[in-house]
Amino acid sequence: MTQVFHTKSKVIITCNKRLSSYLANEVEELGYDIVRVFPTGVELNITLNECIKLNLNLRCASQILYSLKSFSANNPDELYEALRAMAWEDLIDFSGYFSVTSNVDNDFITTPLFANLKVKDAIVDRIKEKKGMRPNSGSDANKTVVHLYWKGADANIFLDTSGETLSKHSYRKIPGKAPMLEALAASVIMATKWDKKSPFINPMCGSGTLAIEAALIATNRRPGLFRMNYGFMHIIGYEEEVFFAERRILKDQVIKEVDLKIVATDLSEDAVEISQKNAKTAGVDQLIQFSVCDFADTPVPENTNGVVVFNPEYGERLGTHHKLEITYKRMGDFMKSQCKGYYGYIFTGNPDLAKKIGLKADKKIEFYNGKLDCRMLEYELYDGSRRPESERPKKHL
Repeated sequence: MTQVFHTKSKVIITCNKRLSSYLANEVEELGYDIVRVFPTGVELNITLNECIKLNLNLRCASQILYSLKSFSANNPDELYEALRAMAWEDLIDFSGYFSVTSNVDNDFITTPLFANLKVKDAIVDRIKEKKGMRPNSGSDANKTVVHLYWKGADANIFLDTSGETLSKHSYRKIPGKAPMLEALAASVIMATKWDKKSPFINPMCGSGTLAIEAALIATNRRPGLFRMNYGFMHIIGYEEEVFFAERRILKDQVIKEVDLKIVATDLSEDAVEISQKNAKTAGVDQLIQFSVCDFADTPVPENTNGVVVFNPEYGERLGTHHKLEITYKRMGDFMKSQCKGYYGYIFTGNPDLAKKIGLKADKKIEFYNGKLDCRMLEYELYDGSRRPESERPKKHL
């Protein structure tokens, strides 16, 4: 087990539901061959060292799991024995710290916490037997993280090379009210027809996540620029020069000079102030024009390939508020009258409110926001006659 950093194994990159196609595109653009794509992630066959590059680059991912062993375990005792037989002393320092996470569907397990405890006991007992001392363990994910996948009798034990989730991109120090997760925001932008050069307009910007992610994507700033701690750093055999070499590449590939207009507005002064602070942390505050105003007063430059993206309140699932019905109708009116030549997008989890927009969607793109089933509605806001297919912008990932 001492050579995990240089040994190929099954690697699972997880993501939230309905983001796997965007994640797969990212992984392929980084030059990796995908074994399979499934609803909540992708599978590769790579070394743990190769996981370092993925951890630093991916925008849509949640965790990157490196498989140590697949085995059969019918009950907790068999699980313990199989794990106790593994050379954990080659992976986890006896003076270190580790945590355990799990995804379990087994008749003997009523709570994942029990499965986690069996994994922890097996690891601790093995290391104490071999080294005479035991590592500390707990729920913090900021050191070594071990992940158990156990369904029926099929078990797989992984090293979680990410530790803390990758779905948060570490620049958003002030979340604001009901923020969109950074990985979701990046995927939403990838799903639009934005070419990364034309204007990106984000009324109702909230804490600014969509506008900030747009600026990060346009300038090729990767999430790894904002983070200095990952799970792989706490595994025996970690070579820090590999990490720093990958991080230098991140810095070198940033596009410093861009001719780009990103506009973010909100009626709330607090929201705009939070957005500006988050954008400054991300290093893109100079690229975004923030202002406090009603969304209908958002300045929209004349353009034929720009996009306008709304993430409004969804209201209650049943019995929508009259005030929000008016807001949704006004959004439709705004896009129709002030965003000609653009592609308009409204992200919502309320299909009843979506009917109030008053425009026919050209496309409905499926997402989840947390557990809420959502749609991003796409509108071609053409001026005059509809553009022929050959002249319409394609998605740029």
